[in-house]
Amino acid sequence: GEGSTVKIGLHYELTGGVAEYGNAELKGSQLAIKLANADEGNKYDYEGISYDNKSDATEAVALAAKYVSDGVVGVVGPATSGASAASYPILNDGKIVVVSPSATANNQTLKDPSDPTSDVYEYVYRVCFEDAYQGAAMAQYAIDTLGAKTVAIYGSVSSDYAKGLNGAFTEQFEKLGGKVVANESYQDGDTEFSAVLTSLASKEFDVLYIPGYYNEAGLIIKQARALGIDCPIIGGDGFDSQTLDDLAGAENLNDVYYTTAYTTVGASDALKAFIDEYKAEYNAEPSMFEALAFDSTNLLIQAIEKAGSTDAEAVNKAVAEIEFSGVTGDFTFDETHTPIKSVLVVELEDGVQANAVAVTPR
Repeated sequence: GEGSTVKIGLHYELTGGVAEYGNAELKGSQLAIKLANADEGNKYDYEGISYDNKSDATEAVALAAKYVSDGVVGVVGPATSGASAASYPILNDGKIVVVSPSATANNQTLKDPSDPTSDVYEYVYRVCFEDAYQGAAMAQYAIDTLGAKTVAIYGSVSSDYAKGLNGAFTEQFEKLGGKVVANESYQDGDTEFSAVLTSLASKEFDVLYIPGYYNEAGLIIKQARALGIDCPIIGGDGFDSQTLDDLAGAENLNDVYYTTAYTTVGASDALKAFIDEYKAEYNAEPSMFEALAFDSTNLLIQAIEKAGSTDAEAVNKAVAEIEFSGVTGDFTFDETHTPIKSVLVVELEDGVQANAVAVTPR
């Protein structure tokens, strides 16, 4: 009943390959719980139950079973699509609401992601948009705002993320009448891009799209600018890192644009308050990952409060019907339990986020 403690599973990658994301999201979740417990208007107290899935899908499955036996009402996490997908069947069968902060893989919330007509997991939701949506949004922006009619694409073939962006961008760009004049590829870990860039430099195109992560993108941008490719360079949220600046050099990061779920440019009052609370708690600046986890955890808590119950079906109904206002945007859920929200496109000037606009692909 009221005044009792409700357990929420915080299911993150605290060690292993993607521990940077998991630890960031744990901080966002813990801050949301701390602030909820300080709110005297709330019916319940909240306790975060944190285990480390070690950036490993098999470990994520074992922890999912542990959360079921612990009697948590909901789970937030993991940070990555793979570990999330591995844990969904057990948590869904256990009637535990899952809110994924950053599982962005296409059709992630469906029981069979390879089949777009597959049933959605009844208890699984996410607060991030999917990869295909941000790829389509970048194409929309390139055509509408940058006036691009032609594009050269130089993308990673190492990750589903990059391939998903590439496919969705190409589809939307061509649908809107644009033309892809080149589609070149690299492997993650590559450092030498000048051979491909030299061949691209001899072609005519309005924009260069780099679907991939900051490690390679930073070097590609630096080498492209050195070869005289001075058109706008565009990318996805894989660009969103200080490392991009370090590798490319701030002087090369002008007329560079990328899609993201989070920017502090033109911050709302709610976002400013979150940043202040986060700084006070951790003496650091939050990133997109802390913000997405903060929203995920708050969404779950709001639903539990609205349900006025820890009954699984009541909480799930409250999540499904929520009209959520968060620091990463305001949204409701579509029929695949993915949020209907705008994508942000940020512009870099000397490596610093200078402008941001919201884009919805048509």
